[in-house]
Amino acid sequence: MQQGFSTKQHAIPVKRYCRTMDLKDNPELIAEYVKRHSRNEAWPEIQAGIREVGILEMEIYILGNRLFMIVETPLDFDWDSAMERLATLPRQQEWEDFMAIFQDCKEGDTAAEKWKMMERMFYLYE
Repeated sequence: MQQGFSTKQHAIPVKRYCRTMDLKDNPELIAEYVKRHSRNEAWPEIQAGIREVGILEMEIYILGNRLFMIVETPLDFDWDSAMERLATLPRQQEWEDFMAIFQDCKEGDTAAEKWKMMERMFYLYE
């Protein structure tokens, strides 16, 4: 997709977290993982939980079996506290266990354990 992706504008200043994870290198599992994240298949409780902990926007991109997630939050957002709270919300661990079928991770891992924080090494703006 060479034309790029539009982004949502927020009424407040935001900060961005970038995380990555690998899926199992199996085309059928990857296709099913993508399907499970479609608008028709994603669990509403999971989306509600993401919003409940203060996340404004979340995008996941894929290339082969590599996932890249961008999370936008208010400036006062605390990642560790939010992930601790997210792990306790309804159906969250059930979702994580279900998604683990597709992901290159350990059984029982939380979202915070699966998704590795990326370090920003370059930016163009000042």
